[in-house]
Amino acid sequence: MPNNQQYPIVLAHGIARFDALTDSFLWRINLFMWDLSLAFDRLHYFKGIASYLIKHDFEVYKTSVGFADAVEVRAEQLAAEIRSILAKTGHEKVHIIGHSMGGLDARQMLFQDRAMAEKVASVTTIGTPHNGTSFADFGLANGGAELIEAVRPFINLDGILTLTRAKRQAFNDEAREWEAQNPVFYQVYAGSQAREKMFAPLQLISPIIFEEEGANDGLVSHASQLWTDSLVTVDGTTKTISQQDFPRPVDHLNEVGWWDIQESCSWHWWRVDKWLAKRRFETAVKEAYLAIAREVTTAVSPAKIL
Repeated sequence: MPNNQQYPIVLAHGIARFDALTDSFLWRINLFMWDLSLAFDRLHYFKGIASYLIKHDFEVYKTSVGFADAVEVRAEQLAAEIRSILAKTGHEKVHIIGHSMGGLDARQMLFQDRAMAEKVASVTTIGTPHNGTSFADFGLANGGAELIEAVRPFINLDGILTLTRAKRQAFNDEAREWEAQNPVFYQVYAGSQAREKMFAPLQLISPIIFEEEGANDGLVSHASQLWTDSLVTVDGTTKTISQQDFPRPVDHLNEVGWWDIQESCSWHWWRVDKWLAKRRFETAVKEAYLAIAREVTTAVSPAKIL
């Protein structure tokens, strides 16, 4: 049973979530028939993570915001979902664990809707481009901006525009005073992996980022994920940002529990040791999320605040 003395965990997904179609299908089943969300949790963006946390007595919710909308729009949607969760459960606050752009959504939400700072106990980000990504710069400089406009009648990809290094630096400068003074606890986890071990498409992107920013997870540099070690206001108020490395080498998909597809689907897919390695990997990632959940609920809980 979930512990009612703990704030619930909210999992906030990144841009262009790859499970959008399956999630939509399951939502329709849930709406008209029954709740299969836990049974199909292994197909979710955060693969098997919610059910693993629930198994360990945490109350967990998964959000669903715009596919690739601008961060300001996604942040507004995230705020609405969190308010709905709090209204339904009676809790006063939540802990957010955001992957990739999900971490930016959380920060943007707190900045543009200041009242949400009283509803969020902590924000933990994993693989988040706090300082932007040179891949977004590269893509926009090489036809990406034109592509975004060309497909606008069919799909909104404005979120990509908010991932450049210039855009993120501008937000960091604008939000610094507020983030340093609000009561929310922030921590960041950064992941990276050797290029040859990444998911195949990420191996094509990684060198672009490496040339500009160094070690990366295939989409975001390790340095950008770390954001900053402290926020300092003009009057000297300082808030420490907890910076940690993900407990194992990971690419951007690994960070949410997805084993590298080319490994499990290669010519030796039938080898038992490969599937055992896959299981060990998935468990290790779930354990990392469990450690985060335990950490934030211990450090920032209703009991601690009282």
